[in-house]
Amino acid sequence: MKIKFFSILSGLIISICTFSNLYSHTGHYKKLALIEMDIYRNGEIIGYSNYYFKSYEDIFEVINETKFEVKIAGVKIFSIESMSKEKYQDDQLIEFKSETMQNDKRKFVNLIYDKSNEFFIIDGSSYKGKGDKENIVGNWWNHKILTSNSQISPLSGSIKQQEVNFISKEILTINGNNISVDHFKLKSTDKNLESDKKLDFDIWYDSKNNIIVKVEYNRLGKWQYILKKIE
Repeated sequence: MKIKFFSILSGLIISICTFSNLYSHTGHYKKLALIEMDIYRNGEIIGYSNYYFKSYEDIFEVINETKFEVKIAGVKIFSIESMSKEKYQDDQLIEFKSETMQNDKRKFVNLIYDKSNEFFIIDGSSYKGKGDKENIVGNWWNHKILTSNSQISPLSGSIKQQEVNFISKEILTINGNNISVDHFKLKSTDKNLESDKKLDFDIWYDSKNNIIVKVEYNRLGKWQYILKKIE
């Protein structure tokens, strides 16, 4: 009984320490210039998702460029080409814009923060309306996605409720280096969503450097976003 109790207590302490670190300020990203991630499908590199960081005056800016294509027998069957820009002031998202071509279909998001009323005004290809200011844009550079209850699609502006659970501490090999990471599971809480619309991600987070190093999900194949380089 004592062994079981201390095992539970130890796990609880690890979880508390892990999540308390996640609530740290995003200001440490201001020290970065670049995060590069390679995109894999079924073990093959098919594209990239790169984040560029810039600070000026009291504004922190993140530009994302994502591009990949899936081919079968040399024929392109699916592709994404996307550009977006996030702007933060005092750790609050104040503006987000994105333009995406998914195959031949245009998707977009135009978001601004209404400071006087403290909510987002969203004009997206899938959603137009208000959003709680605690929503986070669903990009992989920001570890706050692991503490948020909901996220805004960076492609279409739709808002989805989510839950995140700590799985375990693990050792991953990234670019030939062994890294101690925290493994999380992020899933949609809305059971009524269509299966292809649900969030279902495994995420590995380097708490020492406050960086998400790997994301994995299954949808018509095994997809992975893996950290390539940080500057």
